[in-house]
Amino acid sequence: MYFPSPVKESDSKGTQAMAFERTKQKDWYQVLGAKPSDSPAELKRKYQKLALLYHPDKQEADVPAGEVEERVQRFIEINQAWKILGNEETKKEYDLQQREDNLTKEWPLHAQIYLRDMSWNEDKQLYTLSCRCGGNYSISKSETEDVSLVCCDTCSLVIEVLQ
Repeated sequence: MYFPSPVKESDSKGTQAMAFERTKQKDWYQVLGAKPSDSPAELKRKYQKLALLYHPDKQEADVPAGEVEERVQRFIEINQAWKILGNEETKKEYDLQQREDNLTKEWPLHAQIYLRDMSWNEDKQLYTLSCRCGGNYSISKSETEDVSLVCCDTCSLVIEVLQ
């Protein structure tokens, strides 16, 4: 499964911003024992509970060395999950990527289509493409920046829209 992994990038003002690249990683909700429908407060509560349990400074002295390393790695994963899910913007990006990944698992990708090859409907403010079933693939201009997979409005076929 692919999903975004945070990468620090500097913007024009020199501030750090979170960007995403597709990497093969874990399910961050699973790392926190959470669900996508959990509220921000619930996500934070689950993060804090796990962080206290696995934080290196909170470990007892008699823990075997191998277990210490496992707990440190677990803490790093928990912290990474919180960095993504604890920020509204990065959580939205992650959820969107998860949704796209789930679509490709549920339905095979029928085709990859360049946005310029789709028809622009000025009245509806949509890009459209006819499906072989007679239905349509439709995507609004604002969605083209966030969504790359589009389902047919009639059948189960999915296309990937390329920029």
